[in-house]
Amino acid sequence: MLKIVLFGYSRGLVSSRRIANACETNITFMSLSGDEQPHYTSIASFVAKMKDQIEPLFTQVLMICDREGLIGRNMFAIDGCKIRSNASKEWSGTFNELERKQAKLRRASQRILERHQAQDSLGEDEVAHDLKQKAKLDKSAEKITEYLVTHQEKTGSKGKAVKSNITDPDSAKMTTSKGTIQGYNGIAINDDKHQIILQAQTWGSVGEQQTLKPAIEQLQKQLSQLGTPDTLSQAKFTADSGFHSEVNLEFMATTGLDAYMADTAFRSRNPLFSQSETYQTEQEK
Repeated sequence: MLKIVLFGYSRGLVSSRRIANACETNITFMSLSGDEQPHYTSIASFVAKMKDQIEPLFTQVLMICDREGLIGRNMFAIDGCKIRSNASKEWSGTFNELERKQAKLRRASQRILERHQAQDSLGEDEVAHDLKQKAKLDKSAEKITEYLVTHQEKTGSKGKAVKSNITDPDSAKMTTSKGTIQGYNGIAINDDKHQIILQAQTWGSVGEQQTLKPAIEQLQKQLSQLGTPDTLSQAKFTADSGFHSEVNLEFMATTGLDAYMADTAFRSRNPLFSQSETYQTEQEK
Protein backbone atom coordinates (compact mmCIF):
# COMPACT_ATOMS: atom_id res chain seq x y z
CA MET A 1 0.00 0.00 0.00
CA LEU A 2 2.80 2.39 0.90
CA LYS A 3 4.54 1.70 -2.42
CA ILE A 4 1.51 2.65 -4.51
CA VAL A 5 0.77 5.74 -2.40
CA LEU A 6 4.32 7.12 -2.64
CA PHE A 7 4.60 6.25 -6.35
CA GLY A 8 1.22 7.90 -6.94
CA TYR A 9 2.35 11.08 -5.16
CA SER A 10 5.55 11.14 -7.23
CA ARG A 11 3.41 11.09 -10.39
CA GLY A 12 1.05 13.80 -9.21
CA LEU A 13 -1.77 11.43 -8.19
CA VAL A 14 -2.75 12.69 -4.74
CA SER A 15 -6.38 11.56 -4.81
CA SER A 16 -7.18 8.12 -3.36
CA ARG A 17 -9.69 7.61 -6.18
CA ARG A 18 -7.08 8.27 -8.87
CA ILE A 19 -4.58 5.95 -7.17
CA ALA A 20 -7.23 3.22 -6.94
CA ASN A 21 -8.03 3.66 -10.63
CA ALA A 22 -4.31 3.49 -11.51
CA CYS A 23 -4.08 0.11 -9.73
CA GLU A 24 -6.63 -1.18 -12.25
CA THR A 25 -5.27 0.46 -15.42
CA ASN A 26 -1.53 1.21 -15.01
CA ILE A 27 0.95 -1.65 -15.35
CA THR A 28 3.48 -0.08 -12.94
CA PHE A 29 0.87 0.33 -10.21
CA MET A 30 -0.33 -3.22 -10.86
CA SER A 31 3.22 -4.47 -10.33
CA LEU A 32 3.79 -2.44 -7.14
CA SER A 33 0.47 -3.55 -5.67
CA GLY A 34 1.02 -7.23 -6.51
CA ASP A 35 -1.95 -7.02 -8.92
CA GLU A 36 -4.27 -6.06 -6.05
CA GLN A 37 -6.96 -3.43 -6.63
CA PRO A 38 -7.58 -1.74 -3.25
CA HIS A 39 -10.74 0.33 -2.88
CA TYR A 40 -10.18 4.08 -2.69
CA THR A 41 -11.61 4.16 0.86
CA SER A 42 -8.95 1.65 1.95
CA ILE A 43 -6.22 3.87 0.49
CA ALA A 44 -7.65 6.99 2.15
CA SER A 45 -7.92 5.19 5.49
CA PHE A 46 -4.32 3.95 5.21
CA VAL A 47 -2.99 7.47 4.58
CA ALA A 48 -5.09 8.94 7.42
CA LYS A 49 -4.41 6.32 10.09
CA MET A 50 -0.80 5.23 9.45
CA LYS A 51 0.89 8.63 9.92
CA ASP A 52 3.01 7.54 12.87
CA GLN A 53 4.24 4.50 10.94
CA ILE A 54 4.90 6.37 7.68
CA GLU A 55 6.55 9.54 9.03
CA PRO A 56 9.86 7.87 10.09
CA LEU A 57 10.34 6.77 6.47
CA PHE A 58 10.79 10.40 5.40
CA THR A 59 13.41 10.94 8.10
CA GLN A 60 15.28 7.94 6.69
CA VAL A 61 15.10 9.49 3.20
CA LEU A 62 16.56 12.73 4.59
CA MET A 63 19.37 10.76 6.24
CA ILE A 64 20.27 9.29 2.84
CA CYS A 65 20.15 12.77 1.26
CA ASP A 66 22.43 14.05 4.03
CA ARG A 67 24.96 11.24 3.50
CA GLU A 68 25.03 12.18 -0.19
CA GLY A 69 25.85 15.80 0.72
CA LEU A 70 22.57 17.21 -0.57
CA ILE A 71 21.67 19.21 2.58
CA GLY A 72 23.80 22.35 3.06
CA ARG A 73 22.29 23.76 6.30
CA ASN A 74 23.29 27.30 5.29
CA MET A 75 19.87 28.74 4.53
CA PHE A 76 16.29 27.56 4.96
CA ALA A 77 13.19 29.05 3.36
CA ILE A 78 9.54 28.59 4.30
CA ASP A 79 6.60 29.02 1.97
CA GLY A 80 3.05 27.82 1.61
CA CYS A 81 0.37 27.11 -0.95
CA LYS A 82 -3.37 26.53 -0.79
CA ILE A 83 -4.39 22.93 -1.53
CA ARG A 84 -7.96 22.19 -2.60
CA SER A 85 -9.66 19.38 -0.67
CA ASN A 86 -12.20 16.92 -2.01
CA ALA A 87 -15.05 18.60 -0.12
CA SER A 88 -17.91 20.89 -1.10
CA LYS A 89 -17.98 24.50 0.14
CA GLU A 90 -21.76 24.13 0.48
CA TRP A 91 -21.21 21.94 3.56
CA SER A 92 -19.19 24.61 5.36
CA GLY A 93 -20.34 26.89 8.15
CA THR A 94 -20.12 27.79 11.81
CA PHE A 95 -22.29 25.72 14.13
CA ASN A 96 -24.95 28.48 14.09
CA GLU A 97 -24.96 28.51 10.29
CA LEU A 98 -25.15 24.72 10.14
CA GLU A 99 -28.07 24.72 12.59
CA ARG A 100 -29.91 27.25 10.40
CA LYS A 101 -29.18 25.14 7.32
CA GLN A 102 -30.50 22.08 9.14
CA ALA A 103 -33.73 23.90 10.09
CA LYS A 104 -34.14 25.07 6.49
CA LEU A 105 -33.84 21.49 5.22
CA ARG A 106 -36.39 20.30 7.80
CA ARG A 107 -38.86 23.00 6.70
CA ALA A 108 -38.43 22.07 3.03
CA SER A 109 -39.07 18.42 3.89
CA GLN A 110 -42.17 19.37 5.89
CA ARG A 111 -43.55 21.43 2.98
CA ILE A 112 -43.36 18.39 0.71
CA LEU A 113 -45.29 16.36 3.27
CA GLU A 114 -47.95 19.08 3.63
CA ARG A 115 -48.30 19.24 -0.15
CA HIS A 116 -49.11 15.53 -0.28
CA GLN A 117 -51.64 15.85 2.51
CA ALA A 118 -53.38 18.75 0.75
CA GLN A 119 -53.37 17.25 -2.76
CA ASP A 120 -54.50 13.64 -2.93
CA SER A 121 -54.82 13.88 -6.71
CA LEU A 122 -51.07 14.00 -7.39
CA GLY A 123 -49.90 11.53 -10.04
CA GLU A 124 -47.64 8.59 -9.24
CA ASP A 125 -44.65 10.19 -10.97
CA GLU A 126 -45.06 13.38 -8.94
CA VAL A 127 -45.42 11.42 -5.72
CA ALA A 128 -42.30 9.34 -6.45
CA HIS A 129 -40.28 12.46 -7.30
CA ASP A 130 -41.41 14.30 -4.18
CA LEU A 131 -40.72 11.33 -1.90
CA LYS A 132 -37.24 11.00 -3.38
CA GLN A 133 -36.62 14.72 -2.82
CA LYS A 134 -37.92 14.48 0.77
CA ALA A 135 -35.63 11.53 1.52
CA LYS A 136 -32.67 13.52 0.17
CA LEU A 137 -33.52 16.53 2.36
CA ASP A 138 -33.98 14.35 5.45
CA LYS A 139 -30.66 12.61 4.83
CA SER A 140 -28.85 15.96 4.54
CA ALA A 141 -30.46 17.23 7.74
CA GLU A 142 -29.48 14.04 9.59
CA LYS A 143 -25.93 14.42 8.31
CA ILE A 144 -25.73 17.89 9.87
CA THR A 145 -27.30 16.64 13.13
CA GLU A 146 -24.75 13.84 13.43
CA TYR A 147 -21.87 16.24 12.79
CA LEU A 148 -23.08 18.76 15.39
CA VAL A 149 -23.41 16.01 18.01
CA THR A 150 -20.04 14.33 17.38
CA HIS A 151 -17.77 17.38 16.81
CA GLN A 152 -16.74 20.46 18.74
CA GLU A 153 -16.94 23.89 17.15
CA LYS A 154 -13.67 25.27 15.81
CA THR A 155 -12.36 28.63 16.99
CA GLY A 156 -9.78 30.92 15.44
CA SER A 157 -6.72 32.50 17.04
CA LYS A 158 -8.91 35.24 18.59
CA GLY A 159 -11.43 32.78 20.01
CA LYS A 160 -14.15 33.49 17.43
CA ALA A 161 -16.07 30.62 15.84
CA VAL A 162 -14.77 29.61 12.40
CA LYS A 163 -16.41 27.58 9.67
CA SER A 164 -16.28 23.79 9.84
CA ASN A 165 -16.94 21.41 6.96
CA ILE A 166 -19.10 18.32 7.38
CA THR A 167 -17.54 16.38 4.49
CA ASP A 168 -13.93 17.15 5.49
CA PRO A 169 -13.83 18.47 9.09
CA ASP A 170 -10.09 19.19 9.02
CA SER A 171 -10.31 21.49 5.98
CA ALA A 172 -11.36 25.14 5.88
CA LYS A 173 -12.59 27.83 3.52
CA MET A 174 -9.60 29.79 2.23
CA THR A 175 -9.21 32.82 -0.01
CA THR A 176 -6.71 32.45 -2.86
CA SER A 177 -5.72 34.57 -5.85
CA LYS A 178 -8.14 32.43 -7.87
CA GLY A 179 -11.11 32.68 -5.52
CA THR A 180 -12.32 30.87 -2.40
CA ILE A 181 -11.61 27.16 -2.01
CA GLN A 182 -12.31 24.47 0.56
CA GLY A 183 -8.91 23.12 1.48
CA TYR A 184 -5.66 23.33 3.40
CA ASN A 185 -2.55 25.45 3.85
CA GLY A 186 0.42 23.38 2.68
CA ILE A 187 3.58 24.63 4.42
CA ALA A 188 7.12 23.47 3.61
CA ILE A 189 10.65 24.39 4.71
CA ASN A 190 13.47 23.61 2.28
CA ASP A 191 17.25 23.73 2.33
CA ASP A 192 18.78 26.07 -0.28
CA LYS A 193 21.59 23.78 -1.51
CA HIS A 194 19.48 21.33 -3.54
CA GLN A 195 15.95 22.38 -2.54
CA ILE A 196 15.52 19.34 -0.27
CA ILE A 197 12.31 19.70 1.77
CA LEU A 198 13.09 19.12 5.45
CA GLN A 199 9.66 19.80 6.90
CA ALA A 200 6.17 19.79 5.39
CA GLN A 201 2.69 19.75 6.80
CA THR A 202 -0.89 20.67 5.89
CA TRP A 203 -3.07 22.83 8.10
CA GLY A 204 -6.82 23.30 8.05
CA SER A 205 -8.41 26.25 9.88
CA VAL A 206 -5.08 27.99 10.45
CA GLY A 207 -3.57 30.98 8.66
CA GLU A 208 0.04 31.04 7.48
CA GLN A 209 1.11 33.21 10.41
CA GLN A 210 0.07 30.53 12.89
CA THR A 211 2.06 27.79 11.13
CA LEU A 212 5.51 29.37 11.48
CA LYS A 213 6.27 28.37 15.07
CA PRO A 214 5.19 24.69 14.81
CA ALA A 215 7.00 24.43 11.45
CA ILE A 216 10.28 25.72 12.95
CA GLU A 217 9.88 23.38 15.93
CA GLN A 218 9.41 20.42 13.55
CA LEU A 219 12.48 21.55 11.57
CA GLN A 220 14.53 21.56 14.79
CA LYS A 221 13.28 18.06 15.60
CA GLN A 222 14.21 16.84 12.12
CA LEU A 223 17.70 18.36 12.34
CA SER A 224 18.21 16.71 15.72
CA GLN A 225 17.34 13.35 14.18
CA LEU A 226 19.91 14.06 11.47
CA GLY A 227 22.54 14.57 14.19
CA THR A 228 22.95 18.36 13.90
CA PRO A 229 20.74 19.98 16.60
CA ASP A 230 22.79 23.22 16.65
CA THR A 231 22.13 24.09 12.98
CA LEU A 232 19.62 26.86 13.68
CA SER A 233 22.22 28.98 15.48
CA GLN A 234 24.39 29.01 12.34
CA ALA A 235 21.89 29.24 9.46
CA LYS A 236 19.88 31.94 7.70
CA PHE A 237 16.12 31.78 7.30
CA THR A 238 13.74 33.56 4.93
CA ALA A 239 9.95 33.98 4.94
CA ASP A 240 7.53 36.12 2.93
CA SER A 241 5.04 38.63 4.32
CA GLY A 242 2.36 35.95 4.79
CA PHE A 243 4.25 34.80 7.92
CA HIS A 244 4.86 38.30 9.31
CA SER A 245 3.43 39.19 12.71
CA GLU A 246 4.77 40.67 15.93
CA VAL A 247 4.32 37.33 17.69
CA ASN A 248 6.34 35.54 14.99
CA LEU A 249 9.12 38.15 15.12
CA GLU A 250 9.40 37.66 18.87
CA PHE A 251 9.51 33.89 18.41
CA MET A 252 12.16 34.02 15.66
CA ALA A 253 14.36 36.11 17.95
CA THR A 254 14.50 33.14 20.34
CA THR A 255 15.51 30.53 17.72
CA GLY A 256 19.06 31.73 17.04
CA LEU A 257 18.32 31.88 13.30
CA ASP A 258 19.59 34.80 11.22
CA ALA A 259 16.04 35.46 9.95
CA TYR A 260 14.73 37.71 7.17
CA MET A 261 10.97 38.22 6.97
CA ALA A 262 9.19 40.71 4.72
CA ASP A 263 6.56 42.84 6.46
CA THR A 264 3.13 43.45 4.95
CA ALA A 265 3.88 47.06 3.94
CA PHE A 266 7.24 46.55 2.23
CA ARG A 267 5.85 47.23 -1.26
CA SER A 268 4.69 50.72 -0.29
CA ARG A 269 8.30 51.65 0.62
CA ASN A 270 9.90 50.14 -2.48
CA PRO A 271 10.34 52.73 -5.29
CA LEU A 272 10.27 49.96 -7.90
CA PHE A 273 6.64 49.22 -7.05
CA SER A 274 5.60 52.88 -7.33
CA GLN A 275 6.65 52.72 -11.01
CA SER A 276 5.16 49.29 -11.71
CA GLU A 277 2.04 49.35 -13.90
CA THR A 278 1.15 45.80 -12.84
CA TYR A 279 1.31 46.70 -9.14
CA GLN A 280 -0.73 49.90 -9.63
CA THR A 281 -3.39 47.95 -11.56
CA GLU A 282 -3.66 45.39 -8.76
CA GLN A 283 -3.90 48.19 -6.17
CA GLU A 284 -6.76 49.81 -8.11
CA LYS A 285 -8.62 46.46 -8.15
